Amino acid sequence: MANINPKLTKRQYITLGSMLFGLFFGAGNLIFPIHLGQLAGGNWLPATLGFLLSAVLLPLLAILAISMTESDSMFHLARPVGRGFALFFLIATHASLGLLIATPRTATVAFEMAVQPFIGQENTRWWLLGFTALYFAAAYFFSRKPSKMTDYVGKILNPLLLLLLASAFIAAFLIKGDGGTLLRATHATAAGSNLTNGFLQGYNTMDALAGLGFGVTIVTALGFFGVNRPLQRSKDVAKVGALAMGLEVIIYALLIALGVLSLNFTKLSANGGPAFTAIMTHYTGLIGTGLLAAMTLLACLTSAIGLVTSLSQDLGHRFPKIGFKRFLPLTCTGSFIIANFGLNDIITLSTPVLMLLYPLAIALIVLGILHPFIGKNPIIYKTTVFMTLIPAVLDALHSLYTAFPALSLLKGIDAFASTYIPLFNISMDFLPFMLIGLIGGTLIAKLSGQPLRDQSYEALDSED
Repeated sequence: MANINPKLTKRQYITLGSMLFGLFFGAGNLIFPIHLGQLAGGNWLPATLGFLLSAVLLPLLAILAISMTESDSMFHLARPVGRGFALFFLIATHASLGLLIATPRTATVAFEMAVQPFIGQENTRWWLLGFTALYFAAAYFFSRKPSKMTDYVGKILNPLLLLLLASAFIAAFLIKGDGGTLLRATHATAAGSNLTNGFLQGYNTMDALAGLGFGVTIVTALGFFGVNRPLQRSKDVAKVGALAMGLEVIIYALLIALGVLSLNFTKLSANGGPAFTAIMTHYTGLIGTGLLAAMTLLACLTSAIGLVTSLSQDLGHRFPKIGFKRFLPLTCTGSFIIANFGLNDIITLSTPVLMLLYPLAIALIVLGILHPFIGKNPIIYKTTVFMTLIPAVLDALHSLYTAFPALSLLKGIDAFASTYIPLFNISMDFLPFMLIGLIGGTLIAKLSGQPLRDQSYEALDSED
């Protein structure tokens, strides 16, 4: 008789945890911690804590929010706010992750760190075209069968990545023994190198947004193992997520430490890519460039696989007439086209988008975690998200004005917000707005006389 309540074995937990880690750990996860370490200098400890909050804790909570609300996509997580907002959030987030920013960025970072050092600057555009064609063909091949995701990423690609990372850390901290110099780093190299700056730097990994998509992927993977009961699934998601994110905590801390140490032998770089190249060359000599190339390519490819799969799954659920099998090649083709605009243009436009989407994602994650208490109460969801949307828009406009100061129309808005909006100058203004919306929505819902977890609210998803 089949086991109707199967439990995962230790081997399955490790495999799923390895898969989840591999999906998260991509281009930004390699270069942004290095850059943060360079920025923080002597303030590396509070900066690391802030980074871990947004780059590790938020993604873990995002996965749990998907599982606890029994959502089969981020659309259903956002559905209590309204169908229009849920569709906007789904498309905007996946457009950022799967088409406009994250997935193309994995290809361009892989190219700049794994290919360009060997070819120089001549004919770069044609090399990029050929490389991205092969790159997204590989991403498509590994993503065709979600049931094989565990084998491809968890058992093959990710262990290779971990082996390469370990070799870099061993060279720096054991063979060279430079870890002791961290205690002698006594100053920050940039203003705002503290907990708040670390938190905002974690946005660049885009992992909280990705977690809303990967939550669906990990729940689907659990289904292949026969784990479908909500309570057991939530427990298993928590265990798998804790395993993957615990590994990320260790690696992020070591990467940030490498960034701090790099100030001893190289200058502060514009981003973590050149700094990582300098680090690998310093610690591993002639093989450093090749080792970094392999590490970057593996990290980027595993993330790209997860991103195009989760986007195609979510959109396939939302638009079943098109389905996963048609969305997947469209996603890979679109990412291929955007990637050929180049890394600089992608990064320039990413910050305003992230400053808009991240506060909204955080609000939805918090609401999802509170599901046992508030269910899918639309009053609480709407007030919380609406209040969060106000500072999110202002922060996005501020980032757009910073990147393009010629947009004089935004100057007045920026000046007003700087004067009257609490915490605007450190881009944390969404926190009091979100809290006011959550408390206010709860009070309004209670005054309405209906229980917070009214069962009629839970039927919202069936309308779609």
